Amino acid sequence: MQLYPENALQQLEFDKIISILSNSCQSPIGKEMVDEMRIHTHPKYIQTALSQTQEYKFIKSANQYFPSDFVVDIRKDLKLLGIPGAQLTGEQWLLVRKLTDHILQVFRWFDAERKDSFANLYLLLDGTYYEKQIINSIDGIIDERGNVKDNASEDLAKIRAQLFKTRQTLRRVFEKVVAKLAKSGYTADIDESFSNGRRVVAVFSEYKRQVKGFFHGESDSRKTAFIEPEETIELNNEIYALEQDETREVQRILRALTAELAPYSSLLLNYAQIVGQFDFIRAKALLAIDMNGNMPQLQNKAGAHLINAYHPLLLLYNKVSGKKTIPVNIELDDDARILIISGPNAGGKTVSMKTLGLNQVMMQSGLLVPMSELSEMGIYKQLFIQLGDTQNLAFELSTYSSHLMHMKHFIENANGKTLFFIDELGSGSDPHLGGAFAEVILEELSHRHAQGIVTTHYLNLKVMANHNKGIVNGAMQFDEVKLEPLYQLVIGKPGSSYTFAIAERIGLPKNLINRARKMVDTHHFELDKLLNRTEQDLQLVQKERKELLKKIKENENLQQELNKVLDKEKHLQQVQILKEQNKVAEDKFAYNKDMERKLKQIALDWKKSEKKEESMKNLFNLLFKKNDAIVINKLAKKVDKNFKEIKAPIIVGSTVKLKKNYQVGEVMELKGKRVIVKVGQIPMSIEMEDLIVVEKLPEEENTKKRKS
Repeated sequence: MQLYPENALQQLEFDKIISILSNSCQSPIGKEMVDEMRIHTHPKYIQTALSQTQEYKFIKSANQYFPSDFVVDIRKDLKLLGIPGAQLTGEQWLLVRKLTDHILQVFRWFDAERKDSFANLYLLLDGTYYEKQIINSIDGIIDERGNVKDNASEDLAKIRAQLFKTRQTLRRVFEKVVAKLAKSGYTADIDESFSNGRRVVAVFSEYKRQVKGFFHGESDSRKTAFIEPEETIELNNEIYALEQDETREVQRILRALTAELAPYSSLLLNYAQIVGQFDFIRAKALLAIDMNGNMPQLQNKAGAHLINAYHPLLLLYNKVSGKKTIPVNIELDDDARILIISGPNAGGKTVSMKTLGLNQVMMQSGLLVPMSELSEMGIYKQLFIQLGDTQNLAFELSTYSSHLMHMKHFIENANGKTLFFIDELGSGSDPHLGGAFAEVILEELSHRHAQGIVTTHYLNLKVMANHNKGIVNGAMQFDEVKLEPLYQLVIGKPGSSYTFAIAERIGLPKNLINRARKMVDTHHFELDKLLNRTEQDLQLVQKERKELLKKIKENENLQQELNKVLDKEKHLQQVQILKEQNKVAEDKFAYNKDMERKLKQIALDWKKSEKKEESMKNLFNLLFKKNDAIVINKLAKKVDKNFKEIKAPIIVGSTVKLKKNYQVGEVMELKGKRVIVKVGQIPMSIEMEDLIVVEKLPEEENTKKRKS
């Protein structure tokens, strides 16, 4: 993006965003990437950068783990790896191993599902691969403390084995010498010490000539002398030689390992760069979480449709101090190219302007922005800014002259891909002349299809917006009663400067205010007064509209709650019906299974039994049992209409009624306490006590009973 002037980003305070990002980075590479951030104009790059930040924001917001614990910058070590004949130390190899293992964890994190869910983050691994040989080679040589392993080579194993054996011998010999000297009273409080890596005995200085060996020196107080006993000199010499051999062999092994893994120098440098990129994206995601940043809908054209957009830095500051931040809605397109914001001083005009500017720069740098995700943001290739006092003492230019120089650059270079911001256009000169120049400048910028925001107090610019296509008014609202700015931007109407209202509220003498009013052009004063009254009426309408929307929202919530209750009740009823249906189905199924089992048993009994009537009785009871209650009631009514009970003994030929089911039959045979009764065509064996003797009623009595 082309910027004008050179300090345009500082005027928008983008450098503060950079500082926040840099402090959030854990690695030097991540911090470098923050410092090297560019404002891009290629839609594909911007979309990818925004999507990567959005995906990492989701990971952090969901408290998911992502490998990010390796933050050491080892690029110098990796560059050394690629130099022929170079040698990395054990500690350096440990860092190389940690880097490689870290990349392995990153590759493992992107399983099949996450490759699709976090496709843009996975792009960072495109073109690279995990090489397991790096860790395998390091593990074969270096232990977990960065030392070369004993088994790294046969020669090293032999040297260290001999070194261990010689040191053990030296220890035994030395202990004998110390014990002997101690017994003679020659040793000082400290029996032994080391000098130049050789083991020496500490003796009192007055006895130093009585001890045979090599004199290494005395203490500062000259009370203690350090002597290497002659019994250990050869052993110390042998140990020294073995240690030199060990050092040479270790260096040879490290050089060989460096040469073996030198071909992977570029791959490892790529690993380090990937780690830095993830750290950079992590910092962007943390910033987005802090300011509730979202990814707007990106448009490959100039334009902006900001919905509930916040000034990023103001939002962060107010969040810390517990203050409320007011969002703004701004729309720039080919039909509304230039927005003229008017209103009282300290009412938020410049903040509203910077809200678009800073968010636009952040978005084109790949940062999520604090606004509704339904917002639309286009891509601009030029950003021109003129904020505050631009007086240039070096060139002896006044504020207005410098202002005009900036406007000259704007007019000469602006096009349809330009976004510009002008604070207090035309100020610093005679209001009438400055206003005229401001009007001409806006017309020219509009003809060139540049898009931007201008703040002003000039009435002629407010009037101009209503008569020029592509230029619209905007006003910062002000509470005239409380004398407080509301920091709310209203598009479509100009705003009053509240000059006289503010003067009255702060207590300036009325005679001064009245004199000032008389000096102002009548039409000018009436227009400002009309704007004042219109804005107050609009605020009242908006307040009532908010209350109405609140009531509508409450009614909608109540309707939703009622629908939920009704749906829940309906659901409970359906569940209960299903339960009853299931119970009926289960009972029916159980009954049919039981009936099937009993019928099979009766059929089996009928085949085996000689008394077929017993089986027939069981069959009858089984078949007619389920409707006993209904059948018995019907039979009872029928029997009562046709028969009456009589007190008579049961004999063969008697007409009897069954007490249980009200069926009527004829006694065929008496068998002790049981009676064979023929019911219809089926003989049944029944207990005598279950029978009652009846006689058929005459037809006349039967008719009377029916009528009654």
